[in-house]
Amino acid sequence: MAMDASELEELILKSMPDASVRIEDLRGDGDHYAAYVASEAFRGKSLVQQHQLVYQALQGAMGGQLHALALHTSG
Repeated sequence: MAMDASELEELILKSMPDASVRIEDLRGDGDHYAAYVASEAFRGKSLVQQHQLVYQALQGAMGGQLHALALHTSG
């Protein structure tokens, strides 16, 4: 079952309300996305830590509803 881009954005914003989020469906299949996320929560964190915050926000959707996510984060 594919995940809608708006649902992906909603999950991220629920965890990081200050975030600026842009989602692109890379293949038009609802299964391969690029997410551009900017948040103060990332400030002072490594790229790995920033990505971990986003994955936590997705509440286990990776590998299930969401097959591939290219993350671009900034603080």
